[in-house]
Amino acid sequence: MLIIWGLRVIYHTIGQGVFYCRKCGGDRDYRHRAGRRFITVFFIPLIPLNKTGDHVQCAACKTRYVPDVLTAPTAARMQAAIPAGVRGMACLMLTAGGADGPAARRRAVELVRGAGEPAYDENRLLADMSQPAAAMMQAIVQLGGQLRPEAKEWHLAEIVRIALADAPRALAAGERATVEAVAAALGMTKAQALGVIQLTERATDPS
Repeated sequence: MLIIWGLRVIYHTIGQGVFYCRKCGGDRDYRHRAGRRFITVFFIPLIPLNKTGDHVQCAACKTRYVPDVLTAPTAARMQAAIPAGVRGMACLMLTAGGADGPAARRRAVELVRGAGEPAYDENRLLADMSQPAAAMMQAIVQLGGQLRPEAKEWHLAEIVRIALADAPRALAAGERATVEAVAAALGMTKAQALGVIQLTERATDPS
């Protein structure tokens, strides 16, 4: 008996781009595909039935993922988030009270260079300081989303040291408030921020 009809799922591409493939372990091209079940006659899809859902497929290894995978940052985006977040932290700290101090500016530049921008200098620092504070905070939030707790504490201590570079005793009220705001953007509690501030002040106090 010859079977002339059947069922078949047909996929079509509804989007393309670059994502982070967990199986490949890197940034890869992807296709976002949606499927629909068809009744076929002689293997030719003729009558559309229900949708079968959509998926994201890696162009390299062909692994399929649920579309939520596209919300994860790419490796390139994660790498770019480090210097961008550090620049935001340094600039906010300088704006809070140390912009006129040469030692504080030098320390800020050194911090950004160490975060992956070796050509960073005071001219770029001044340009960054003209950016809106909201944009700097957003960069810090993105950085905090990929740091471990100990790394968050290290970065917070570094910006405290920027403020203390010209006045190595204690933070001013405005500087302390800025450190607490940065800590919150990194995903730290106020108590954690206070602990970092106190430890860094004690380690920096020359008396």
